[in-house]
Formats: sequence, C-alpha cells, structure tokens
Amino acid sequence: MHLVYLLLLTGMVLAWLLPVPRLRVPVIVAGLLILAVVDVRVLRLPDVLTLPLIAAGLGAGLLVSERAWLDHLIGVAAGYAAFAAVAWAYRRVRSREGLGLGDAKLLAAAGAWLTWIALPSVVLLAALLALAWAVVLRLARREGPGDDRLPFGPALCLAFWWTWLYGPLTAQFS
Repeated sequence: MHLVYLLLLTGMVLAWLLPVPRLRVPVIVAGLLILAVVDVRVLRLPDVLTLPLIAAGLGAGLLVSERAWLDHLIGVAAGYAAFAAVAWAYRRVRSREGLGLGDAKLLAAAGAWLTWIALPSVVLLAALLALAWAVVLRLARREGPGDDRLPFGPALCLAFWWTWLYGPLTAQFS
C-alpha cells in the first residue's frame, strides 16, 4: 500500500512541476517511447516504467479538476481490468500467455491520462496498428515457424499518443 501512496505522490509532484498541459507532453512522450522500445526488445513492459506513468497521469488529472479526477481513476481501473480479463481468458483458452499484464498497466496509464472515455479509441487504434504490423511481417516472411509473438506495447503506445494529440474517435450518425 505504501507503494501506491508513493506512486500517487510522485505523479502529483510531476504534475505540479508541469502545470502547463503542453509541458506535460515530455513526460508522456519519454515514457511511451521508452516503453515501446523495451517491449520490442524484450517483449515486456516493466512495472518500473508503467506504474510511474499511471501515477503521473492521476496526478495531472487531479490538478486539472478534482471533479474530473474520478474519470481518470475509472480509466485506470477500467483499462487494467479490461486487458487483465483478456489476458486471463486467452491464457485459459490457449494455455499460454498472449497478452501480458504490462499491456494492462499501459492501458491503465492511458486511462489515467486520457480518462475512461478515450479507452475504446486507444484499444481500437492499437489493435488496427498491431494488425497492420502483423500483416507487414507476414508479407515480409520475417517470422519463422511458431514465431508468432508480437509486442503489443508499441501499438498501444502509438494509439495512446495519437489519442492524446487528437482526442477519442467519434462516430457521426445522421
């Protein structure tokens, strides 16, 4: 429990040091870029990188508006729960890991920064990006037999960043 308080305090300090929204961008960019590179290299998203990103997002959300902070907190819970459930179901059906809990924590970080409202956009964009990358790899025949592991973190990072810049996807119905 002490770790949770320490992470929240770290996030609030980072957010306080960066009161102007545009100045928060380096925190997000650095975190996402490092996470994407690490996931490509070792197929892992370490807690030491994902948890501070969650804390910083919650801290920034608290400074923006105490009323809207609940949306950021719901984003963390919903993001983690959604991907943890997918990881659990995949492991149960396929008897092997398909989606790691690092991906769940990264989606929780997206929820912390963007609120729960943006999570469907992040997931959709990430899935499309990962699918496109898988098709490119398949066409290039870069994978060998049984080599079907694809890091999802880079696609998730790019979708997180895209949604941060342009906002969630919206549907226009007549």
